[in-house]
Amino acid sequence: MIQMQFPDKCVSYDTFISDLATALVPKLREAMDDKRGIISQREAFRRYGQGNVLRWRRKEQLIPVAKRPGIIEYRVDDLEMLKSRHQDYL
Repeated sequence: MIQMQFPDKCVSYDTFISDLATALVPKLREAMDDKRGIISQREAFRRYGQGNVLRWRRKEQLIPVAKRPGIIEYRVDDLEMLKSRHQDYL
């Protein structure tokens, strides 16, 4: 049986893989819940801040991908790119 040595303990490879899978599954489920990488405006407000989303729309940096009656949706990739960009407020 293969053992893996860590600074604080030694565990079998099977135990390591099992623990790793247990930690990754919730993160993968959360990523899959972003269905096609699109989120609603309400979710965008919650994740990125209402002021940020509205400012990006006002400056035409963010364009909704779907506008249906009562529903506005954005691409997660676009929001992440704008979030990581350096903001110049002056």
